Amino acid sequence: MLRLTDLKLPLDHGEAGLTAAILQRLGIEAAELADYHVAKRSHDARKRGAITLIYAVDVDTPREAELLRRFADDPQVRPTPDTEYHFVATAPQRIEHRPLVIGFGPCGLFAGLILAQMGFRPIILDRGKAVRERTKDTWDLWRQRELHPESNVQFGEGGAGTFSDGKLYSQIRDPQHHGRKVLTEFVKAGAPEEILYVSKPHIGTFRLVSMVEHMRATIESLGGEIRFGQRVDDLLIEIDPDGTRHIRGATLASGEQLRADHVVLALGHSARDTFEMLHARGVYLEAKPFSIGFRVEHPQSVIDRARFGPQAGHPMLGAADYKLVHHCKNDHAGRGRSVYSFCMCPGGTVVAAASEPGRVVTNGMSQYSRNERNANAAVVVGIEPADFAPYDDSGSPLAGIALQRALESHAYVLGGENYNAPGQLVGDFLAGRASQALGDVQPSYRPGVTLGSLDSALPDYAIAAIREAMPAFERQIRGYAMHDAIFTGVETRTSSPVRIKRDDSLQSLNTRGLYPAGEGAGYAGGILSAGVDGIRVAEAVALNILATRSPASPD
Repeated sequence: MLRLTDLKLPLDHGEAGLTAAILQRLGIEAAELADYHVAKRSHDARKRGAITLIYAVDVDTPREAELLRRFADDPQVRPTPDTEYHFVATAPQRIEHRPLVIGFGPCGLFAGLILAQMGFRPIILDRGKAVRERTKDTWDLWRQRELHPESNVQFGEGGAGTFSDGKLYSQIRDPQHHGRKVLTEFVKAGAPEEILYVSKPHIGTFRLVSMVEHMRATIESLGGEIRFGQRVDDLLIEIDPDGTRHIRGATLASGEQLRADHVVLALGHSARDTFEMLHARGVYLEAKPFSIGFRVEHPQSVIDRARFGPQAGHPMLGAADYKLVHHCKNDHAGRGRSVYSFCMCPGGTVVAAASEPGRVVTNGMSQYSRNERNANAAVVVGIEPADFAPYDDSGSPLAGIALQRALESHAYVLGGENYNAPGQLVGDFLAGRASQALGDVQPSYRPGVTLGSLDSALPDYAIAAIREAMPAFERQIRGYAMHDAIFTGVETRTSSPVRIKRDDSLQSLNTRGLYPAGEGAGYAGGILSAGVDGIRVAEAVALNILATRSPASPD
């Protein structure tokens, strides 16, 4: 087959219009078009009155060889790339110690799935509960203000991505098309087939729940084992006379020890106690940059009109999203900070995402329909390890956690110490006055929002940066700085505050057999990239198991 790219059509082109465009572009007759399917569809909304759809299509025609020769100098006509996933290994009949995967979010899910598909029968541990029970526990916080520290938005089957917009796009380099494997497995598990070709695929929370269950069943059918409610409290590490450290297993909170020579750490960005354990056990960690800020909500109709103009509401466009960035003038420390939108959720809700008692954290979530009244996104400020010192000046790689905890604890106080989140109207925030009453935008965060001033919710430099950025964002999206839009605080879990360094073999920099992976290790940022990293690490584990087997071991 050949791939034809950059095919532009109006919104209402219909199937016949796409077929005609393919025939015209290639200069062939209808009888010479055996078949085609859409490889990618996006839209160009730069001209709001004339939004166009942009296609890449894979074309099956008996004239393929001739057309490839004719269009040899045209980069928009090329052979269809091979995006099928190819397994790198097959497990031997006997493995002395099965690989362990710690964490069952997107990264752990795909690490476990790939290992199971290759025959390695992994044991997967998650401190939280299965996704149905976890969903009930999460609703306890949202509806009854009851937090379950081991089963919540952050911990449990599916990871933090389960209670999110289910966005499945990323800007990572993916030359081996591992992202395609992620999307294909999601479709097998019940995701809509459109995620294979739309430019910004998403699934939504309700669909993710059943999909995760389906994928768990697949892993188990292949001999994998998933254990819930199994928090890892320690690692078994053996040190050779030459100082080389080797992983030898893990100790669970129950006291049970599991023997393993290959352990995948797919922790997620909120396993703070596990980060502390890793640091105490000498695993190499370092502090890394992340971002802090607020969630902002606008009427989705305001965003739709600003982005799509008179074509807002067209079924081919859906709810509009956005991506904004502003580079600030230097602050008092001589630094020009960046403020940007993060994890934008069209037609969604702001959710309580705390995992520790007495702290408030926000996140965003959408269902597949994206038909809630409000749009929300995080508006966040980039921070560096140098900013962590006021909260922990010891130089510890865990100093960013101290900053997160301080901000989340203060947000709990500002909210009224009942898991309400502090909030402020955007107009009042820009004017420097506390909010007394809501306007037209009703906040979606549950349990609830306590209005007031957010000036103390973040460091002064972050407040100043957001105040500078909002008028700039207004110039890009009319209505963005509208008075009645509302900020809800705080957003502190944008990414992991630590990086668990690894080498080219994807093993820990100083502990052989330990494979840090995904968001918690600092190597992913979202469902798709975490899944891709899980695949890469699973491949590395499989190849290492085969390379280090005893020659006498049976095949």
